[in-house]
Amino acid sequence: MRGRKRRISMSKQAVYRRRRIIVLIAALAALSLTVFCVYSVGQGIAAVGSAMGLGVSHTLTRDTVPDPTKIVGVPDCASDDITLSLQSASSSIPVGGSVDFTATITYTGTSKAGCLIDASDGGRVLTITSGDNTVWRSDVCPSDARMLLMSKGDVDQQQITWNADATGSTCAEDGSLPRVNAGTYTARLSLKEHPKVTSDPVTIAVQ
Repeated sequence: MRGRKRRISMSKQAVYRRRRIIVLIAALAALSLTVFCVYSVGQGIAAVGSAMGLGVSHTLTRDTVPDPTKIVGVPDCASDDITLSLQSASSSIPVGGSVDFTATITYTGTSKAGCLIDASDGGRVLTITSGDNTVWRSDVCPSDARMLLMSKGDVDQQQITWNADATGSTCAEDGSLPRVNAGTYTARLSLKEHPKVTSDPVTIAVQ
């Protein structure tokens, strides 16, 4: 004889439905709280990263860096815009010694816009000679351009060291260059773009 199925009263069914609804609401609330917490933590990390400069990508390309030679309205310096001067720290050095020169570029032009000049060792060249022979040049080895915008009152000074050695026709490490013999040598600055623009000669005695 089969047992009778237990009938649940309408009131109990209503209680069960309310319990299910409450459990469902609680689960949804917990899920919402979890999502909110994860989102908040993510936002906090992003804010900290932004403050520290993390996660921010700045791509620097050559197009974003103005090339001084392409500044609109500013011409390259002409021969009468620039004067050169050269001073030595000593007028005599021993064989195998060295001497420091101070190379000075002074703007003497009249343009309010000024002008552009390459003041690197390859643009502003120091030459050491002995008689008619060139002994040493600062532009034998390639160097990056050092473009300067020169205008009224501007003066640029750079130190150049000569180790009393002789450069060849190709670039070589300074330590591998042969030392010059005792004698009298003449140092002079010139502009590669305007060879006639030179400094006064400076005499160095190697003893």
